[in-house]
Amino acid sequence: MKKMLNVPGPKAREIIARDKKVISPSYPRGYGFVMDHGKGVDVWDVDGNRFLDFAAGIAVASTGHSHPKVVKAIQEQAERFLHISSDYYHPVWVRLAEKLISLAPFKEDAMVFMTNSGTEAVEAALKLARYHTKRSYFIAFLDSFHGRTMGALSMTASKPKYRRGFSPLMGNVIHVPYPNTYHPVLATRPGEGYGEAVVRYIEESILGHLLPADEVAGILIEPIQGEGGYVVPPADFFPALRALCDRHGILLIADEVQSGVGRTGKWWAIQNFGVEPDIVCSAKGIASGVPFGVMMARKSLVTWPAGSHGNTYGGNPLACAASLATIELLENQYLENAARVGKIALQHLREMQPRHPSMGDVRGIGLMIGVEFVSDWATRQPAPELRDRVVNLAFEHGLLTLGCGTSTIRISPPLSITEDELLEGLEIFEHAITLAEQEVLQPVL
Repeated sequence: MKKMLNVPGPKAREIIARDKKVISPSYPRGYGFVMDHGKGVDVWDVDGNRFLDFAAGIAVASTGHSHPKVVKAIQEQAERFLHISSDYYHPVWVRLAEKLISLAPFKEDAMVFMTNSGTEAVEAALKLARYHTKRSYFIAFLDSFHGRTMGALSMTASKPKYRRGFSPLMGNVIHVPYPNTYHPVLATRPGEGYGEAVVRYIEESILGHLLPADEVAGILIEPIQGEGGYVVPPADFFPALRALCDRHGILLIADEVQSGVGRTGKWWAIQNFGVEPDIVCSAKGIASGVPFGVMMARKSLVTWPAGSHGNTYGGNPLACAASLATIELLENQYLENAARVGKIALQHLREMQPRHPSMGDVRGIGLMIGVEFVSDWATRQPAPELRDRVVNLAFEHGLLTLGCGTSTIRISPPLSITEDELLEGLEIFEHAITLAEQEVLQPVL
């Protein structure tokens, strides 16, 4: 077991103090990790402490930190040119678009709109859906996170603090329960799965009473919820949701910003559920850390004319080069690795679960895994204080993790992680859980 580190160290504390004087307080900060450099799954802070990274910059460093092939691709492109706006053309973004289309989860041909971030990809999807359908309403899900710009924020429903002080947001948005089988809020009928019950609720309660179905442009959903707690829907949900969309001419928009680009061992998380969306939003891991996002849609939907939507930096040549290198690495190695190592991680976490009364649920696909902490297995009462203590103790022992949802920790390392690195990190993780339970649970008992 790694010794407890003296963190944050003196250099880190000095930078944190300077940061507080000049950086907007709106950024959500956790423990005091100040990065100096990284390689693969390993990262070092400015005081020389080594950590295993099980967060990957919020599932962004898909190929690991500073993968040499990605760095080389960026360097080579930087020597040619850094920028030419989307008013012009360049070969790298055409090659990338062609590659992305070959990977799109549609049988139909697709078209690509490139952005700088996930929230911009979501905004593009909302605008395209409204433009093409000539409809104004959207349905989104409770506990979802789609971004912080006004349209994306209107769809987000994971934490009140994201919305506080920013009203009025975009109108004509209705939120419904996500099919979280660990915390169900709807009753099922005999022979009905919980995913089917959620879709029936949308059909009967929302379309039946609140919204005219023929005025709903799209349903925006994370195939696996990210910030909401790494929640995996039941197998019956997406087929029923796809059928509902088909019945009413509603576009199914998959927000794959956190779940896509190989994170689940498939290119897109929705491919785990056997349905095709109409629009896909991607970012985070798509360029191994270079700011980049993509909105892809079925070609028949991309009916907006020149000038109706655009940006300056979308399709930036550095980001395109990084994305092409990322995709090649995933194809050749890391897509399969995410599926294989993810199964090993789930196995070890589920073997760990009976030893720890706070580990309420272990769920996930590939390397998108959530561990939800509870105060009691029977009531499933969330334990956010204990979760936060596990995150901090893991940091103090050399493991970077991030919370999500009310009381979940995500396991989302680079897709390049080896089995040995995984096991080293899980050993620290379990030690942190043991210490946190001793501090938080035993005084209550």
